[in-house]
Amino acid sequence: MDAGVVDLSRLQFALTALYHFLFVPLTLGMSVMLLIMESVYVMSGRPIWRTITRFWGTIFGINFALGVATGLTMEFEFGTNWSYFSHYAGDVFGAPLAIEGLMAFFMEATFVGLMFFGWQRLSRRGHLFVTFMVALGTNLSALWILVANGWMQNPVGAHFNPETMRMEVTDFAAVLFNPIAQAKFVHTVSAGYVIASVLVLGVSAFYLLRGRWVGVARRSMIVAAAFGLAASLSVVVLGDESGYTLTVNQKMKLAAIEGAWHTEEAPAGLTLVGLPDVAAHTTRYAVQIPWVLGLVATRSLNGPVVGMSELVLQAQERIASGLLAYDAVETLKQQPDDAPARAVFAAHGRDLGYALLLKRGLPDPRVATPEQIMAAAWDTVPDVPVMFWSFRIMAGLGFCFIALFATAFVLCSLRRFDQRWFLWLAVCAIPLPWISTELGWVIAEMGRQPWAIDGVLPTGLAASSLSRGVLWLTIAGFTLLYGALAVIEIGLIVRTIRGGPYAKHEDPAPVSERIPASPKAA
Repeated sequence: MDAGVVDLSRLQFALTALYHFLFVPLTLGMSVMLLIMESVYVMSGRPIWRTITRFWGTIFGINFALGVATGLTMEFEFGTNWSYFSHYAGDVFGAPLAIEGLMAFFMEATFVGLMFFGWQRLSRRGHLFVTFMVALGTNLSALWILVANGWMQNPVGAHFNPETMRMEVTDFAAVLFNPIAQAKFVHTVSAGYVIASVLVLGVSAFYLLRGRWVGVARRSMIVAAAFGLAASLSVVVLGDESGYTLTVNQKMKLAAIEGAWHTEEAPAGLTLVGLPDVAAHTTRYAVQIPWVLGLVATRSLNGPVVGMSELVLQAQERIASGLLAYDAVETLKQQPDDAPARAVFAAHGRDLGYALLLKRGLPDPRVATPEQIMAAAWDTVPDVPVMFWSFRIMAGLGFCFIALFATAFVLCSLRRFDQRWFLWLAVCAIPLPWISTELGWVIAEMGRQPWAIDGVLPTGLAASSLSRGVLWLTIAGFTLLYGALAVIEIGLIVRTIRGGPYAKHEDPAPVSERIPASPKAA
């Protein structure tokens, strides 16, 4: 496989995935916030809450449409750009995607139509049920997608069949309840709730700064402050759980995030800042908090956090074991009933993927020299500076969101909606959660490299046999298309925000909204 083709295939998928992920978290969060707002409307019977729900529902609808369009492109890319991956793991990876399409997506899409066009045709409780189903379908869709992605991170419940030369499901329950998938789901969903809360908070602050639609803005800000505070705290707590699952299932990713080149004595300290030096295999000028990493990663004071150098030595051992499995597979291709070969594969088959790392430069891994084996073992180390700094920026922003929502919650509780310094801060914070979630995606996917399926299939073997010219052409096409869609998306949302929360059949500026209310007014 041409390394340039692999890199371009990765670039194209990364660009489309990062773009798609601009819409998905907001859809997740807005669906739940709409459910909260409409529940208040149904319980209170106050028309202003109906107006609030319909206004934020319009922004949800714009975002939902773009999310669906960009998500379909990604699913097609598995066949066009990653055909061998689809062949090798389609029996496992395809099942969650099929369930997502048949169950969650169709349920979500059906009820979205009822939600938008059923206001005059459904009862209050009936429409609330529809909104609940939209929120449920949206979150179930994320669940099945992350089950599939979680299996790529931690391939449980499946095994390689040397007769079919493919991965096959052995325990679907293990795939579904994969600890990596479960941790990724709750962490990703909570991050989506933060994004929606920051957007609602920021737009509400914008209205308050302009002195327009004050009643709607205050009520929206109250919902965003309470929901956002709970969500931001959840992100940190669930992020801690994700760190623990990495210790068990993805030790190399955790070591790269921490810039831990060597195993530290327990309990390991958490590195706040430093300068990872890849050439010297050290992190210079590291500032650590004693014990914290050991507590987060191992839930104990005596559990070690293994460093990258030691993990490379383990990879070297697994490559040697994998070469035995590779030789057995080659024998079984010619003699499927060879009992000794089957016995060797049964003993060493779990390490076959490590031997496949050598195919990056060798047609036959069995002729690899010790130097080539060592180089392949070091290839299991991801880009440490990218991992190190992406995590710290993401985590730093996460704590900033807690402070932002805690301040908003206090001010809303005191009915102090006139603090212009905070209103400007809320407006300026709108793009920050997207930066944080995009960095989270980078950590998850870059940290898995060089694997398409961790420990099973190297990325270099997963790509389709395309030309560089075709890939450059499609990258340019997607960039132009998605750029145009981004302009349309932002234009529609900005137009909706400028137009305000009142529908045409309602009073666009009631007297109570035009006159600035006192700080203690609801």
